[in-house]
Amino acid sequence: MNTNPKKFVVGDDATIEDVDLDRERVDLPDGTRLTEQRAEQLAREALAEIRQRNLVPGRKSLSGGDTHSPRVQFRVPEDVLERAEQ
Repeated sequence: MNTNPKKFVVGDDATIEDVDLDRERVDLPDGTRLTEQRAEQLAREALAEIRQRNLVPGRKSLSGGDTHSPRVQFRVPEDVLERAEQ
């Protein structure tokens, strides 16, 4: 689902109401009826997509904030590795 938020701006003239979708008919752009169950499913899907987009792999930064922690890598002989693993 790729949606442009600029296409979904609620104007000052809009009326926002709490509607029982199983009692009042609300149709989606494709013509299907929006029910409470379908609205909950769409909300779950939207939240899952947003969470996926904002998911940052790995653990929290050791430096703090949203910066990447510096990484240091080096090579050592096998005997040094074995001692380090003990």
